[in-house]
Amino acid sequence: MDSKPETMPESAELIQSLLDPACYDHAAGPVRVVETHISWVLLTGEFAYKIKKPINLGFLDFSSLDKRLHACCDEVQLNRRLAPAIYLDVVPITGTPAAPRINGSGTTFEYAVKMRQFPVDATLDRLDAEGALTAHHVEAIAATLARFHLAGCARAAPDSPWGTPEKIRKPVVQNFEQIASRLDDPADRELLDALQRWSETEHARIAPLMAARKRDGFVRECHGDLHLGNLAWVDDQLLVFDCIEFNPELRWIDIQSEVAFCYMDLLQRGYADWAWLFLNLWLEATGDYAGLVLLRYYAVYRALVRAKVAAIRAAQTAGRERAAALAEVHTLLHLATALARLLPLRLDITHGLSGSGKTTVTQKLMQTPGAIRLRSDVERKRLAGLDALAKSGSGVGRDLYAADATRRTYAHLAWLTGEILDAGWPVIVDATFTARWQRDLLREMARIRNVEFRILDFPVPVATLRERIVQRARAGNDASEADLAVLQHQLDTEEPLAANEQADIARIDA
Repeated sequence: MDSKPETMPESAELIQSLLDPACYDHAAGPVRVVETHISWVLLTGEFAYKIKKPINLGFLDFSSLDKRLHACCDEVQLNRRLAPAIYLDVVPITGTPAAPRINGSGTTFEYAVKMRQFPVDATLDRLDAEGALTAHHVEAIAATLARFHLAGCARAAPDSPWGTPEKIRKPVVQNFEQIASRLDDPADRELLDALQRWSETEHARIAPLMAARKRDGFVRECHGDLHLGNLAWVDDQLLVFDCIEFNPELRWIDIQSEVAFCYMDLLQRGYADWAWLFLNLWLEATGDYAGLVLLRYYAVYRALVRAKVAAIRAAQTAGRERAAALAEVHTLLHLATALARLLPLRLDITHGLSGSGKTTVTQKLMQTPGAIRLRSDVERKRLAGLDALAKSGSGVGRDLYAADATRRTYAHLAWLTGEILDAGWPVIVDATFTARWQRDLLREMARIRNVEFRILDFPVPVATLRERIVQRARAGNDASEADLAVLQHQLDTEEPLAANEQADIARIDA
C-alpha cells in the first residue's frame, strides 16, 4: 500500500472539498466540520466522518496512510466496546483531494471512521455549561464505568510492557518537564516544584503496590480519556466515546487511573459532592477499595495533564486567550496541590434498625463533607459472590445472615475500614450495628489510628420502620433483603447503646 506522507495543504483541500454534500454515498445536509488538534470530524446529518491529520507528535504518529488506516481500525474496534451503535466502519476516500468520494470506487488516498452522528450539544461538558448536568448523569457514569472495568476490558498480561511503576512514572515526569518550560510566574513555578517533589516521593512509596496491581490484573485496556467531553447523553442513556486508540501506553492503565480522571474533572468543575458520589458508586460496584492508596497520585497526575494542555495552549496564543490559558494552569496547579493533601480522617458508623434511613442519610454525608462509604448489605453479598441487588433467599438467622456469616461480614467491614483509613480517606460504615461487639470492633479501628469516631444513631418509630420496609421491598432496588421478620428479629435481639457509648453518639433525625 502506498504510504507516501500527505501534506497539511492537501488535507486542508480535502476537508474543504468534503463540505460538498455530493461527496457522500448517502443523502447529506449542510456539512459542518469540527477540528481538534489531531483530527477533523465532518458532520453530515445522519453520519459523521472522522479523518486523522497526517502528523507525528511523538506520542502519536499519523504521518502515513498505513498508520492512519491502522489507527482508524483500532478506533472503531476499541470504541465499539462502549459505543457499538455509534462506531460503524472504516471507509475509504477515493478520487482526489479536490474531488473526493466517501466510500467510492478507485484508488484510496485517505480513510475515515464512519460514525452515527449524535447532537454535538449532547456531551456532558455542554450540559454542564448549560446548567443541565445532574446527579443522575453522574450515577450513570459510575455504573457504566464499573461494568466496563469488571467485564468489558482486557487485563494486561504479566509480561506486557504496560502498567509497570517505571511506565507509570514516565508520563508524570514528562508533565513536569513540559509545564515547567512554559511557566513564567514564580508562584506557579513554586507550586509545580512542590508537586514534583511530592509526586517523586509518593511514587517511591506506592511503587510496590503498582507492581502488585499489575500482577493481580488491575492494569487493563481502559478508555484512557474519560472526562465529561467524551461522555454524552443520547436517547436518555449515557454514551461513552472517543477512547485513546493512538497510544497503548495511555490506554493500558490501572483502573484507578481512569477513575481519577473523571473524579478530578468533576472536582475542577466545582462538583465536589458529585465527585464523591461518582467515586463511591464505582467503588461499591467494583469493590476496589484497595486501589484507593493510588487514587491521590493518579488524580494529581490527571490534573497536571490538563495543566500541561493549558500551558501548551498559552504558549501558542496571545492576548485574552493566552491570559485565560495561564489562569487555567494556575487553577489546575492549585487543584493538584489540594488533591495531594491528606484529608482530615474520621470514622462514622451508623446505628439503626432496618428502614431507619441509614443509607439515605449516609449517601448525603459521603458527598458532603465527603467520605468513602461501606455498606454491610453490599459487602455481605460480595463475600458470598453475589451481586448487590441479588436475592439470596436467606431466612432470618440463616445462610447469609447466620451468626458466623454476620461475624465474617463485620470483620470484613472492619478490615476494609482500616485499609481505607490507612490510605488517607475518611470512612462511613452503613450497617445496623445492633450488637455491642460490632460497634466495639469499629471503635477499635479508630482508636489504634487515633481518628475521630462517631456513632450516627437513627431512632425511628417502629411503625415507620415497618412502612418503609414494605415500600422498599415493593421497589426492589436496594441491596437490603430485610423484611418484617428481620425487623422483628432485630427488635428482639438488639443491644441498646450503653452509657459509656453516649459520648460518641450523634443523633440523626431520619
